Amino acid sequence: MNAASTAEGTAPLEGILVADFSRVLAGPLATMTLADLGARVVKVERPGTGDDTRHWGPPFSATGATYFESVNRNKESVELDLADSEGRALARELALRADVLVENFKPGGLEKLGLGYESLAAENPRLVYASISGFGSFGGRDLPGYDFIVQALGGLMSITGAADGEPGAGPTKVGVAVVDVLTAKDATIGILAALAERACTGRGRRVEVNLLSSLQGALANQGQAYLGAGATPRRMGNDHPSIVPYQLLATADAPLAVAAGNDGQFARLCEAIGSPELAADPRFATNAARVAHRAELVPLLEAGLSTASAEVWQDKLAGLGVPCGRVAGIGEGLDYAESLGLAPTVEVRDRSGAAVGRQVRHPITWTPPLPPRTQAPPALGADTADVVRWLRE
Repeated sequence: MNAASTAEGTAPLEGILVADFSRVLAGPLATMTLADLGARVVKVERPGTGDDTRHWGPPFSATGATYFESVNRNKESVELDLADSEGRALARELALRADVLVENFKPGGLEKLGLGYESLAAENPRLVYASISGFGSFGGRDLPGYDFIVQALGGLMSITGAADGEPGAGPTKVGVAVVDVLTAKDATIGILAALAERACTGRGRRVEVNLLSSLQGALANQGQAYLGAGATPRRMGNDHPSIVPYQLLATADAPLAVAAGNDGQFARLCEAIGSPELAADPRFATNAARVAHRAELVPLLEAGLSTASAEVWQDKLAGLGVPCGRVAGIGEGLDYAESLGLAPTVEVRDRSGAAVGRQVRHPITWTPPLPPRTQAPPALGADTADVVRWLRE
């Protein structure tokens, strides 16, 4: 079965074949993105066990581990034993037919199996070969790449969590494997750029990304604060180092996220809470002054907000153009997106066409529209027979 076919319209990557030798999160998310964009993705898995995340749970849905399902829709699954000569031969044939190969073996791992870039590119010069690792292919080549460890070593934990002296103070990981997700997006960008270049030159190239570099590339203002001003960012909980108020503020019943990004928004906030004089106070009249006097300002804002619930304030402030929002659960967040007409989920279907669950859809919206790609994540080895037969033709 070719997962790239669509009922109507032409997906941007239709006709592109991706050999997916990756597992866990960063690689599979990158290849699922390519699949969502129309590519045919053949996922190579270990016989009997498959991708590690097939067993990562709970939670489990009716069809498997939700971790695995989150990054493996619109793919075909093929069981190949790369320790076996026949399995390696089939894997090599797949790679030689592919437009893109994605792998996250330990650096040098696929070279030992005859599946390295130089060997494959010699026979398939159009191949775009994407390698994903934890710490690159040089000094960190032997270090295992786990998101949690990279969040610690790369500096993200040092700026995440409650400030020293606050309840629960201490370094904290982000609530999702955000470094893997960032790396997946960097890998996808690199692959698409290489495919665009290939359209002009006729030749592919190797694309390398690693978790540590992707994290550091995403530190944005925090990284530049250190490099450009010698400032060492610190943990500040939900406070922003450069904007006030840009944080959670207490209301009568629950915290409210408030992001007054300019003086006009701050003035409207002050008017709404019945304290317009705060906007003219020299301590708070500019953002720089508000940052310097954060400790004095926040209690004054919270005193005004204490007169009503977070929901009431959200409605009132949003109506005044002050960015704000209650702290919602994931389900509430999806419901909110639905209420805005963003259609945040898609119903996925098994090979018979039966609906088997819902997933968060690919976030790009197309004009003219393209039909969503809705093939459920494959059962282990579901496509082995068909793909092996095709490779032997």
